[in-house]
Amino acid sequence: MRKAAAGWGQAPKRGINRTMPDTALVMMLVAAPAIGSFLGTLVLRLPEGQPVVAARSACPHCHHPLAAWDMVPLLSWLLLRGRCRHCGAAIGAFYPGMELAALGIAAAAVMLVPAAVVPWSCLLGWALLALALIDRRAFLLPDVLTLPLLALGLAATAVLDTEALPAHLAGAGLGWLAFTLLAAGYRALRGREGLGGGDAKLLAAGGAWLGWPALPAIMFGAAVLGLAEVLMRRLQHYPLTLNQRERISCCSFNRLQSNIRSDDSIRTDIALGGGGHRSDEPIAFGTWLAAAIWLLWLFGVPGA
Repeated sequence: MRKAAAGWGQAPKRGINRTMPDTALVMMLVAAPAIGSFLGTLVLRLPEGQPVVAARSACPHCHHPLAAWDMVPLLSWLLLRGRCRHCGAAIGAFYPGMELAALGIAAAAVMLVPAAVVPWSCLLGWALLALALIDRRAFLLPDVLTLPLLALGLAATAVLDTEALPAHLAGAGLGWLAFTLLAAGYRALRGREGLGGGDAKLLAAGGAWLGWPALPAIMFGAAVLGLAEVLMRRLQHYPLTLNQRERISCCSFNRLQSNIRSDDSIRTDIALGGGGHRSDEPIAFGTWLAAAIWLLWLFGVPGA
């Protein structure tokens, strides 16, 4: 599909996409914040098993139902200065952040991919945004999102580049199989679960959108991003300067450092303070899978 859109593995053409009517582009950009608002509701409610569409939006503090004019994307939050109209409590920037993120995804699609691919790109980006944040917040990749995303990738391939459909079908199957085998190997090696089934389905969805040749790049990109998160966590939990380290006895410092299992790619043990207390902090790997899929979709697979 990317072959038909922008050349397989090549970055899409840059610049505003003038081959699609300007009115259609404007409508897509205008609709993006509203989509982002819905995605915010999805991210918050779906992991809790709450109704996403049926229940009315309400203030999280006073639980007063919100009127339509309280939910105009971006504008209402700005006019109310981020506070509830009824109780005055701070609402926070989560929803406007989601609305801006959805707008950014639409803008990237308009600017970076050909006209025929823009609607499909928006759907992919918005779904990946929701999945990334759900996994970040709840360590969950719901089937109700991953499986339709997989099917949508195959549908997009059938519409945009029918000849590429076998490669994308293979990508979906091999993506799921590779991650499932990796999870089984991890379980056999470590004696516990480390990789979730939702990750396998998300990788399968990535294969459905990008084809099987992109699978190594997806995994490599996600692994690099996940490793960067682990390193950032260590820096945050060990902000020791050289002088501070010199004041710590060599034995004590070595014991502190040993509280991290460097060979554990899924969970990192963080030592809190100098007492050696440990707490497992899981890595939301699905977040980085989603990021890798989106970046490869926009810019292509390097060297392909």
